[in-house]
This record gives sequence, structure tokens and C-alpha cells, in this order.
Amino acid sequence: MASNRPAPEAPFTPSQYGTETFAYGGYCADEAQGTWGEWNPTEDSVRPIRGRHRVAKQRGGLARSSTVLGVGVIAAVGAGGMASANTGKPPVSISMPDLPSVGSLLGDDSSSHAPKGSTTALSRVGVTEADTADGTADAGEALRHRIMAQAEQQQGQADTKAVAAAVSAADKQVAAAAAKAEKDAAAKAAAAKEKAEAAAKKKAEEERLAALAKQFTLPTPSYTLTGTFGQPGSMWSSGYHTGLDFAAPTGALIKAVHSGTITEAGWAGSYGYRTILTLDDGTELWFCHQSSINVSVGQKVTTGDFIGRVGATGNVTGPHLHLEVHPGGQSSGIDPMAWLRDKGLTP
Repeated sequence: MASNRPAPEAPFTPSQYGTETFAYGGYCADEAQGTWGEWNPTEDSVRPIRGRHRVAKQRGGLARSSTVLGVGVIAAVGAGGMASANTGKPPVSISMPDLPSVGSLLGDDSSSHAPKGSTTALSRVGVTEADTADGTADAGEALRHRIMAQAEQQQGQADTKAVAAAVSAADKQVAAAAAKAEKDAAAKAAAAKEKAEAAAKKKAEEERLAALAKQFTLPTPSYTLTGTFGQPGSMWSSGYHTGLDFAAPTGALIKAVHSGTITEAGWAGSYGYRTILTLDDGTELWFCHQSSINVSVGQKVTTGDFIGRVGATGNVTGPHLHLEVHPGGQSSGIDPMAWLRDKGLTP
């Protein structure tokens, strides 16, 4: 095929265009100077035209698809440059901050901005559900192991505390039981000791009284107690009875209660015939209302010696022996009943 004929040149007037005008279908200074050179297509540089073709005339400004193209360009620049679709490498998941909408980029500055800092993945191409499940399973298993280990540790600590509390409670119970047992044992020992001491004391007293009983005796062998010490009555000058009365027949024997010395023997007014026996410790025994006296002053007697006979002399209502006890020779006497019992005798 022969070459096309050169296109006719349009008249050019430089004054028709400004030096700064540049737009689609506008004037270019380099074009005016012819720096681009002449284009003369040949058979080799132009593909054969088959059929009838029409080229849609583009209108001024950006095309309608410029918005979509702008989004793609912005995403590519934000990811680090224009990426090739045929790199031969497997696609990867890219995370980057969320970008504002194209409208907010092209609009005025007063419009609201999208939140920053999101880590939403731009793409999950090539990430299979199995990979996600494996990763989730591994993380979940690790978390489960950690939770189980922590639970076991806490359970172990709780068990240790429970065991320690149980041991402490058991120790306290053992200590309390031991203290109680020791206290009971001490109380039993004290009671046993006290009982033993009381028994020993009683035995010693019995032995003492038995020994004294050999040294002391009752004043008459056959009698009836008719008057006790302290008994009130008008028949006694002091207003109360000052001795112990042993009622017996007239002429019944009177014995020395204990060994001592006769310090008085004779008439004594309301006491009738009276004999006073002074013991070695100074205690005086008065034997009153006798019918006869068988000893004399200064005479030494021993336990059980015959010293006189029962009578009804003095201020009396019948035959009896009136016995009085005066410790240390005092004028006032004590209860003869208690004194005789202290000597191991039971009137």
C-alpha cells in the first residue's frame, strides 16, 4: 500500500492563542513551534481499518468514570504505588487506614472526615477458610490451655489453703483436747490428793482420839444426860446451865476423867460437895453435887481413879453429877460435851 498523502497544513496565526492556554483541544506553544514533528503514518505503523468506526467525542473536564479511576489511583498510592496485576506472585492481604470517600476528597474542607486508625484489611484474597480456622484454632487452643493452667493453679492454691485451714483447725482441736485432758487430769489429781489428804487426816485424828481415849474416860459408867451446856432456866443463878448433867443413882461411882492433881475438895454452896481436878495443861474439871468425896487436895490421880460418889447436894432436883470444864482455870466454862468429844469420848 502506498503512503497517504500529507495532510494539508492549516493556517496558523500565533496571535490567536495565548501563551498560557492549555486544555483539551486547546493551543500548545510547542505545537506552534512544530517541535513535535510531522506525523506521517505508514502501512507498517497503522493497522488496517476494518469496518466502520466512530470515536465518541469527549467533552471537556474529567470523564464520568473519573471518580472510579480516582478511587483506584488513591488506593494504589496509599498502598505504596501502582501495582501490576500480572506480577506472578500470590496475592497478599494488605491492611491500611480507612480512606475517606472520594466525595470528601473532591468536596470542600468543611465536610466530615472518616475515622482514622482502622486496621481493616483491604483484601483477603488468597486467605482460605482453612487457614483462618487453623489460626483461630491455634489461638483458641493456646488461650484454652492458659485458662486451664490458671484455673488449675487457682484450684491448687485454694486446695492448699483449705488443707492448711483444716490442719490448723485440727491442731487447735488437738491442742484444746490436750489442754482439757491436762486440766481434767490436774483436777482429778488435785481431787485425789485432797481426798487422800482428808483420809489421812481423818485416820490420824482417829488414831489420836483412840490414843486419847486410852488416856481419858467418862466420869461415870452408867448415866442419863438430863441437862446440856447453855440451856436457859430460872433455876440457875447465871440464867443458863453452865455444865453437863449425868443423872445416876445416889452413890454411883465418879471417876477421874484424866490424870491430874486435886486442887479443891469440899462444900461449894449451890454446887454442894465439889471436887476440882486440875490437868497438866491447866484445865479445871468440876465434879459437883456429890454425896461423898474420896480424895484430898494435892493428891495425884490418874485416868479412871475413884474420886467420889453421885449425890443430890446443893441446888438440885434429883441425884446427878454436874460436870463443868474451865480451860486455864477461867471462871467461865465451855461446853463439856465438845471437850469430851475432842478427847475421843462420846457422852
